Amino acid sequence: MGVGLFDGMSISGSGLTANRTWLDVIANNIANANTTRTPAGGPYRAEEVVFSPGSASFSSALGNATGSTLQGVQVSGIVSDPAPFKLVYDPSSPDAVNGYVQMPNVNIGTEMMNMISATRAYEANVTAFNAAKTMDTQSISIGK
Repeated sequence: MGVGLFDGMSISGSGLTANRTWLDVIANNIANANTTRTPAGGPYRAEEVVFSPGSASFSSALGNATGSTLQGVQVSGIVSDPAPFKLVYDPSSPDAVNGYVQMPNVNIGTEMMNMISATRAYEANVTAFNAAKTMDTQSISIGK
């Protein structure tokens, strides 16, 4: 089992990509927090990101074949939140049925908490990437 010179940066890069996707999904949820009509019919349903270890890259497959357990992270899917929709009394809405409108199941407080977590994880990956880059640069300069 060996660790390559750029493995730390590659792993941090996978974290940056995954957390960026998480932030995009959070932004989409917040943007659609009041969407009561979608092309599929009904209100917008919140989405969640599913993370899993590893990636489908060639270097990851090669690492698995050689016994390396360092894989990084990947987004294995984006799934709909099965939580029920909220009912709001608004008889003036064109989407009202018996005076009640089904609103999206987006919880703004939860989305804000997830956004802070995703931002902190992104920042941590940037810090780890820069540390790995500094270490690699210093290792290369030893040979000069």
